[in-house]
Amino acid sequence: MDLAISMSPKAVEMAKVQLAKRGTPGAALRLGLRGGGCSGFSYVMEFDDRPAREKDRVFEFDGVRIVIDPKSLTLMNGTTLDYETSIMGHGFKFVNPQVKGTCGCGESIQF
Repeated sequence: MDLAISMSPKAVEMAKVQLAKRGTPGAALRLGLRGGGCSGFSYVMEFDDRPAREKDRVFEFDGVRIVIDPKSLTLMNGTTLDYETSIMGHGFKFVNPQVKGTCGCGESIQF
């Protein structure tokens, strides 16, 4: 089975803006999961200036590179990284079809 994630056009656009603001348009975005929070896991998204690790999977969307470790990719398979603008604010949003529930604050997830 081939595991994959995707990015919405708005997320690609905003990632390019953030990378340019940072002054590192060639850096990657590292996505992953971290244990913790009231529901068990939370998402991690950070800039990564280093080359991908040996077992990492690398995805590219219109010049934006996403790097993800194999364990995180298993739980994030099918996820779309989106960018949301609403009355409550704006930011990147993970749309993961494998999530079974979230905590009240929306910061952690369970599978």
